[in-house]
Amino acid sequence: MAFLERAAAFVWPVAVFLAGATRGGPSEVAMGESDTREPLQRARAHWVARDTVLWDVIPTPGLSFFLLHAREGLDPTSGVVTRVPLAPAGVPAGAVRERFPHLAKHTAFTLAPGDAAQAAAILRDQIALLAVGPDGKLVMATSVQIPGVVDDVFHYDGPLGVAWEGGGVPTLRLWAPTAHSVTLRLFDSSSAADGEIAPMARDDATGVWGIRGTPAWNRKFYLYEVEVYAPEALRVERNLVTDPYSLSLSTNSRRSQIVDLEDPSLRPAGWDSISKPRLASPVDAVIYELHVRDFSIQDLTVPEAHRGTFKAFTHADSNGMRHLRALADAGLSHIHLLPAFDFATVNEAKAEQIEPDAPRLRSFPPDSDRQAALAAPFRDRDGFNWGYDPLHYGAPEGSYSTDPDGPARVLEFREMVQSLANAGLRVVMDVVYNHTHANGQDPLSILDRIVPGYYHRLDGDGKVLNSTCCSNTASEHRMMEKLMVDTVVTWARAYKVDGFRFDVMGHHMVSNMTRVRAALDALTPERDHVDGRGIYIYGEGWDFGEVAGNARGWNATQLNVAGTGIGTFSDRLRDGVRGGGAFGGPQEQGFATGLADDPNGTSQGTAAEISQKLLVFSDWIRLGLAGNLRDYRLVDAEGHEVAGSDIRYGEKPAGYTADPPEHVIYVSAHDNETLFDAIQWKASSAASMADRVRMNNLAVSLVALAQGVPFFHAGDDMLRSKSLDRNSFNSGDWWNVLDFTYASNNWGVGLPPGENESKWPLMRPLLADPKLHASQRDILAAVAHFREMLRIRRSSRLFRLRTADEVKRHVGFLNTGPKQVPGVIVLVLDNRGADRLDDRYDRIVAVFNGRSAEAALADESLRGVRLALHDVQAVSADPVARGSVFDPATGAVSVPGRTAAVFVEVAGASR
Repeated sequence: MAFLERAAAFVWPVAVFLAGATRGGPSEVAMGESDTREPLQRARAHWVARDTVLWDVIPTPGLSFFLLHAREGLDPTSGVVTRVPLAPAGVPAGAVRERFPHLAKHTAFTLAPGDAAQAAAILRDQIALLAVGPDGKLVMATSVQIPGVVDDVFHYDGPLGVAWEGGGVPTLRLWAPTAHSVTLRLFDSSSAADGEIAPMARDDATGVWGIRGTPAWNRKFYLYEVEVYAPEALRVERNLVTDPYSLSLSTNSRRSQIVDLEDPSLRPAGWDSISKPRLASPVDAVIYELHVRDFSIQDLTVPEAHRGTFKAFTHADSNGMRHLRALADAGLSHIHLLPAFDFATVNEAKAEQIEPDAPRLRSFPPDSDRQAALAAPFRDRDGFNWGYDPLHYGAPEGSYSTDPDGPARVLEFREMVQSLANAGLRVVMDVVYNHTHANGQDPLSILDRIVPGYYHRLDGDGKVLNSTCCSNTASEHRMMEKLMVDTVVTWARAYKVDGFRFDVMGHHMVSNMTRVRAALDALTPERDHVDGRGIYIYGEGWDFGEVAGNARGWNATQLNVAGTGIGTFSDRLRDGVRGGGAFGGPQEQGFATGLADDPNGTSQGTAAEISQKLLVFSDWIRLGLAGNLRDYRLVDAEGHEVAGSDIRYGEKPAGYTADPPEHVIYVSAHDNETLFDAIQWKASSAASMADRVRMNNLAVSLVALAQGVPFFHAGDDMLRSKSLDRNSFNSGDWWNVLDFTYASNNWGVGLPPGENESKWPLMRPLLADPKLHASQRDILAAVAHFREMLRIRRSSRLFRLRTADEVKRHVGFLNTGPKQVPGVIVLVLDNRGADRLDDRYDRIVAVFNGRSAEAALADESLRGVRLALHDVQAVSADPVARGSVFDPATGAVSVPGRTAAVFVEVAGASR
């Protein structure tokens, strides 16, 4: 075994193991002079319950096993070390394997009852496991991973952070069960050098340290000094840390601040009487994903001091708010904000932020690399970042406040929510509980410097995993889940947030998400001034990394959350519409980007392969239009009637949802290219700008008219471009511009920086081509079309079916099977049964023509039906769409190329 070879040099004196009491109990021994550090830098054993340890070793005759622990660390000079014998117990018990499936093949060792009873005390020490040969020499050693036993020993469901418990008196609580001591450092200001020092009292049963203050503590700043053994350092450290449950902070999160969220001065006038549009079901929602800074940083109608901040949303007459209000009037319901909690990567002191010179950037050609070179030194010094690097989950981000030093961020976030509500819009928060910005003894590591080794997911050697990009958290651990639940409830109750989008949700467990759901459902208007049942939860249900295939438990993936009511983004319709996938070639074409009959000159396969691909994509899209239900039945490309789960999406079922609210439909988001940039990549060189606008409009039409919850990236309606930047998280304002004057869509502002550079040779001719620049007229055409689609969706409940049964009764398709007219999808919403959902229409027929030319097709089921273009499209701003016609004598529809046409049968018109 390689591990045995690594440990062979680690020889402990025989006296260490033979001295002391009998095998039945602990003994105290003096350490020898050998180096103890190398094998203890790995933690290959897992203490999973107070009486059970798992280790990936095979006990052999003659070996004895021990747990050693010492308060000051297992250093030869540290003094007393306590030894606890372990008894091999074979394979782990069933309950243990269920909690820790990735450890199912480890060997279990048990502690005697008396030793197990000391677990709470032992957990405050450095801990190691040893295997000792019959000669008393050490055979192997390892440090120990402790989250399982911590969860077994310490149970706490009460408040953490600052709580106001009568008489305006704050009580501060910190969960730090492995700490030797916790001391409160209290400061009169954010910059005061010295302050009050107050020891905090420990509750041994829960591991919570607390202190009751005085009313004078209100608005003071504080830190915790936590004395704790740090595995990374292999010694006891004194860490000065902020409060993980911080509600307010100083600039750049250097200190936490004591505030009362019920303080009237932190509540806008009229806060308690905010009125938001009623939603009967999540499928009544239409979501628009927006970055706080993008929204206003370039909007000259917003006062300069408020640009890029929460305050920008309070200017009702700004170009940006006019745009959002127009969307709300058309049918938009929710603004999804990219992370607006406190994050790590932007300097909140605006005077210290440094931005590249915009006039110089504008002076370079559209296909130049000079913009990227000029902006590069500013990437980590400017005011821009997406914010997916959490510091404090329960406090608003300071760089979005006009004053990051204190509670202005609290008031201004609430003012933003109130202003959006006044515009008819709800707010979704993008939350990032799947990782933290840092771990270990890093200065920007908070959780891991309070309870080292607990909050993060570790590999077999005890190193923090980072498959999500950063330091993966372990929400299967009780107190990480509690942090999730508690802070989500804070945002819902204290800030009236209406929805939560969970980043990389598949790295959480289904049990985590259902507990969040239950906690929100418990909020009532009478007690909490919030109806928690109306709060929508959705997230990224991708299955990858160390949790893939339920390796760490039943994780919250697309397939696993079906039946919970929690939404997941569906990549099925997205890939069918755009072509390719998140990791596919950028020029792969799809239904809306020319695959049917407008090749772009790159290899898309043989003619037969292209034809088959188009048929498969069309089935994915049809299934998406039907809510992506796993048990919805339709005729597939082969002509067979199959369930949604029988249609394949790679190696997975295409259909996976149990009900429409679980289906989040989208064709673009902040990740990867914008919709317009994807079209620029994929469209043929012969496609005009008018053709490309129609491709954009067709794609958003498929999202807007699908069953489920439509989700749009801000600017989908304005041909938004990032000049082909597919990962603009740290590209600065230049590549992330939103122009609410509609003068520009930001195409051709230079070759994008970072990971995009490998594609620069392909990008240059596109960015340099003057025919690919959208005019204001082009942008306004897309703006008008988007709003028309929202109005059509809102016009009938048939577009917003709430249950799988409703979809099965009311949704059907024409033009299916192997003999279909390729590139044309015909959706039929039938309202003629006993369970009528719409008094206005008997039937709706939506035709999506992905071909470049007009599509004409007839169906016997439509003969004699009196269909007419939907009222909205009859007066559409798009004259081409107005040219869609239906002939009742033949049951034939004729729809122009790259057009979505919606025909309706007015109730009773055909009788």
